Amino acid sequence: MADQPSFPTSKPANTNGTAAAPAAPNGSANPGPVKSQLYNPNRQVYRPQSYHRRRRSHCRFSCCCCCFWSILLLLALLLLAAIVGAALYVLYRPHRPQFSITNLRIARMNLTTSPDSPPHLTTLLNLTLIAKNPNNHLVFFYDPFSVTAYSDTVAIGNGTLTAFTSNQNNQTSLRAVLSDAQDLDTDELTSLRSNLKKKKGFPVMIQMDTKVKLKMEWLKSKKVGIRVECDGIRGTVPSGKTPSVASVTDSECKVDLRIKIWKFSF
Repeated sequence: MADQPSFPTSKPANTNGTAAAPAAPNGSANPGPVKSQLYNPNRQVYRPQSYHRRRRSHCRFSCCCCCFWSILLLLALLLLAAIVGAALYVLYRPHRPQFSITNLRIARMNLTTSPDSPPHLTTLLNLTLIAKNPNNHLVFFYDPFSVTAYSDTVAIGNGTLTAFTSNQNNQTSLRAVLSDAQDLDTDELTSLRSNLKKKKGFPVMIQMDTKVKLKMEWLKSKKVGIRVECDGIRGTVPSGKTPSVASVTDSECKVDLRIKIWKFSF
C-alpha cells in the first residue's frame, strides 16, 4: 500500500503546550481587555420635569390666592359691620331695659315638720314690679316671663308674667302671683330655718327669664334671651291671715341682655 502524502496543518504548534488565541479578523491586532464602567451611587439621576408637577403647582397657587381673597373679604365685612354698629350706637345711644321691684307681699309662708313625713313648705307671694324702657328709638317686645323667688338656694315661689310691649320712654307696671308647695331635704330645711330666724328678715331674690325682640326704626333683631335678677329684698313671715310686706328699699335689679344677630326689615 503506497504511503499518503502529508499536508501542513493550519494550526501552528504551540511551544508552551497551550492553545493559541484566535487571530483577529481582517488581520487586525488583538484588542486589549474591555474596561468596565464605574457606577457612582451619589450621582443624581436626571429626571425631566413632568406636566403633572407643573399643573399641581398651578393648582396650589390658585388655592392660596383664593384663600387670601376670602380672608380679605371677610375682614372687610367685619370692618364694615363694626363701622355700622358704631354709627348706630352714636346716633341712637341704645340702653338696656330697666326693672325695679315696687312691692312684695308674703301672704303665706308655712313650714311644717313631722317625724313621719319630710318637711313641707307652702308659700304664696304677690309681686309688683315696673319695666322701664329708657330709649328714644328702641322698642322691646317681651315673651311671657317665668318668675322664681329664692331665699338663698331654696325656691320659695314660682309664677309667670304675661307678654307685653315696652315702647319708647315708657314704663309698664306688672303683677305676678308666686306660689309653691314642696318637700324640703335636710340641707334646704337647715338653710331656710336659719334665714327665717334673722332679725332683719330672710333674704329674697327674684329671678325672671324670657326672650325679647328689639326694633329700632326699620332694623329688627331676632329674639334673644334675657335674665333679670332682683336682689336686696328682705321678707318676714306673715302672722295669721294678714300678709307681711317685704322691704324693697335696698333692692336692685340687674339685666343680662345679649344681642347677637341683627337683620334688616323694611
